[in-house]
Amino acid sequence: MIKIEAIIKPFKLGDVQQALLALGVQGMTLMEVKGFGRQKGHVELYRGAEYHVDFIPKLLLTVVVADELAPSAVEAIREAGRTGKIGDGKIFISTIHDAIRIRTGENGIQAI
Repeated sequence: MIKIEAIIKPFKLGDVQQALLALGVQGMTLMEVKGFGRQKGHVELYRGAEYHVDFIPKLLLTVVVADELAPSAVEAIREAGRTGKIGDGKIFISTIHDAIRIRTGENGIQAI
């Protein structure tokens, strides 16, 4: 099993979600996060005063998929989440040793 964590722009969520559902991904977890990478924040104007925003709002999407589905899922996230502008995000890929469904006790791929 593979865990894919993607940091994406909030307005791209619908596109990414639809792309993953079209592949057959059965579940996902979403968290609202703030952070910065190479773009290092930006300057905004509020009531005539400038202030520096260090942490940009993003979404952290987590999915766990079977090994054979991982390359397609990563590509779907990359394509659907891309705007071509700075701050599009990152995708992190990890190996999952096991998963256990609490309700039934199923483990492995049956648990996801």
